Amino acid sequence: MDQALINKIQDKQHYYENIEALEKHLDKHFKSEEMTVFHEMLSLDFHLDVYFIQPKDKQFNLLITAGMSLLEMQVPESVENRENYAFAELMLLLPKNIEFSKVYPSEDKNDWIIGMMKDMARFPHHRDTFLTEGHTLQAWNDIADPYSEHTNFTGCILLPSATFGEDFMQLTSGDRIINIFSLFPLYQNELAYKIQNGYGKFFDLLSQGDVKEMFDNQRKNLIE
Repeated sequence: MDQALINKIQDKQHYYENIEALEKHLDKHFKSEEMTVFHEMLSLDFHLDVYFIQPKDKQFNLLITAGMSLLEMQVPESVENRENYAFAELMLLLPKNIEFSKVYPSEDKNDWIIGMMKDMARFPHHRDTFLTEGHTLQAWNDIADPYSEHTNFTGCILLPSATFGEDFMQLTSGDRIINIFSLFPLYQNELAYKIQNGYGKFFDLLSQGDVKEMFDNQRKNLIE
């Protein structure tokens, strides 16, 4: 990572109270014994952990980032009510049978899932931009390779949750709003379709295909 980039990010204001608010928010919705944290051992730019939550009363588990909202995203002046989009975290629903090693990173075949979330969470702070519903990101910028040898997904899109309501997907820290977005991995041709046709057309594909929010590494390609 470029030292100038590291210095720039470290010089930005860090909203540690946002992470505290997120922790309290998760404590309200889940039991402590259901939550473990993949702590980031070395953070060159800013600290980014990932919660692995295994609710006993749900048919799914969750991964949720804890650190993306540590920094304010650079929302363009042209965006109406831009202060409502300045802070965010990411969520991914997982089947119960997907497991991880006790630490990250490891040699686990599912490590790429956590890596995908961390890449997405770091992107706006590295590029002085922002992410919100409908925004997409390719795994390796200009290279259309999958995230890992264990998947064919090459990118992802931020979506509203079909599982959780606003009471979970949005929280406050003081006078700041923190949005939680559902992360949905994409195949290369799906990513290209969204970029070419727009978010509305792509969302129609999701609806027509009755695609579930839960992660499925073998799901049917919406274009093919």
